[in-house]
Amino acid sequence: MVSVGRHPNITLMSYSEVEKVSGYVGNFTVTVRRKPRYVNEQLCNGCGTCSEKCPWKKIPSEFELGLGVRPAIYTPFAQAVPRIPVIDTVNCAYFKTGKCRACEKFCPRQAIDFEQKEQRIEVDVGAIILATGFHDFDPRQAAQYGYGRLDNVVTGMEMERLINSGGPTNGKVLLKNGGRPQRIAILHCVGSRGEEHEYCSRVCCMYSLKLATLIREYVGAEVVEFYRDMRAFGKGYEAFYDQAGQHGVHFIRFDRTIQVEARNDKLAVLAVDVYSGEPVETLVDMLVLSTGMEPQPDQHTVAATFGVSRSPDGFFLERHPKLAPVETTTEGVYLAGACQGPKDIPDSVAQGAAAAAAALSLMDAGSVELEPFSTYVIPEKCGNCHTCEGLCPYSAITMLEWNGRQVASVNEALCKGCGVCGAACPAGAVVQNGFTNEQILAEIEGILTLV
Repeated sequence: MVSVGRHPNITLMSYSEVEKVSGYVGNFTVTVRRKPRYVNEQLCNGCGTCSEKCPWKKIPSEFELGLGVRPAIYTPFAQAVPRIPVIDTVNCAYFKTGKCRACEKFCPRQAIDFEQKEQRIEVDVGAIILATGFHDFDPRQAAQYGYGRLDNVVTGMEMERLINSGGPTNGKVLLKNGGRPQRIAILHCVGSRGEEHEYCSRVCCMYSLKLATLIREYVGAEVVEFYRDMRAFGKGYEAFYDQAGQHGVHFIRFDRTIQVEARNDKLAVLAVDVYSGEPVETLVDMLVLSTGMEPQPDQHTVAATFGVSRSPDGFFLERHPKLAPVETTTEGVYLAGACQGPKDIPDSVAQGAAAAAAALSLMDAGSVELEPFSTYVIPEKCGNCHTCEGLCPYSAITMLEWNGRQVASVNEALCKGCGVCGAACPAGAVVQNGFTNEQILAEIEGILTLV
């Protein structure tokens, strides 16, 4: 990220959102809303004095998943680029009461700017790459796991922060009562391959094995992994699975039904062993839920903004799963990473490189091939009913002035030749290239002459 931030040909617009996208391939206009940080990025050098002096330090940290705290002015995480803090206006005393301003007082660079406003910036681009990532499944949606209801039930991401030496507990994994866990269970497929989501999230097995190995090495607790199928599919993954077994990790394969209950000061994991068919009750001190991937909560809004489709599972839909895995049905818009579907880091990196190569080849060509079967409007027949404009899934139709009245017009760069407009036009004013009445009748006559 540091290399990206320092690159002379890359402009980072962090703490910003895309509000609107218009235009077509090679000629997109993107409207970006830059939120106010209330910190002047040109003056701030990221020294952190403002965060140290802020008196409001008991705000749950988003990066630490609520396990740690942060001040009202903070840097989102240690490796953030650019290293510029932002003021949380919801919790900042100045924005709530008009008092304090401690950060402004102690800032050695005078970079605090409480008068900063939102900005809207228009950027002209030729291609767009969507890399919006994924959302971690919230296990509160599945009551059988006890998350949020039973003590010492955590997600894989929370265990990742707890066991990290730079985390909220400095790497110490402790129970709610302050004791050290002696036995920890890890449960696979939480939010995947079930009622919540039918697909496999692909990463859960391997990060569960990683957590199990770390727990054995740094916590010293016994680890039991409950899994449906161990999907160690990548390079070196099977060897890592064998390594976890050599570290003393126990594995229990279960069917679809599993339940977590409280047993005094312990947790009971109730499952059915696939091999024996017998019920298994395992008592543990702590339970780690290997939560899967799901689309971002605003995935549908982003899809509508950029004009891309979504698959039934909610992720962005590629043009073709094998022949065009990074392209979308909107020419010039590409996909990279887990926004297109669950995938691990190597696959995300590979797809990111492929999307960048596709965008570069498009820009280098200097021209694009248009759909040969696009439609056009006969203005004399158009009745200005707007039917085609509302039905077009690619927003390729607009109303233009012609001889003193409004008529429909098709942008050939956006039209994909689906034919919806031509089928719906009540006046027959929309014609599809290659499918005129004369051409269709000629095809029928040709077939009849062969009979």
